[in-house]
Amino acid sequence: MAEVKLQDGETLENALRRFKRKVQQEDIIKEVKRHSFYLKPGEKARVKQALARKRNRKKTRRDVE
Repeated sequence: MAEVKLQDGETLENALRRFKRKVQQEDIIKEVKRHSFYLKPGEKARVKQALARKRNRKKTRRDVE
């Protein structure tokens, strides 16, 4: 759970910016999206394999350059 406390003399905008950065670093939004709907085990495996293929393509493109 991301938590940010206001520091002395800090504006609300700065605190909100720190909070957003912290949420992004902790991958909270990614977890919420992942749990927002149910995937059957077979579908889950297909998604996982597709992500692996995407990572491998990206890695090979980097190696070629």
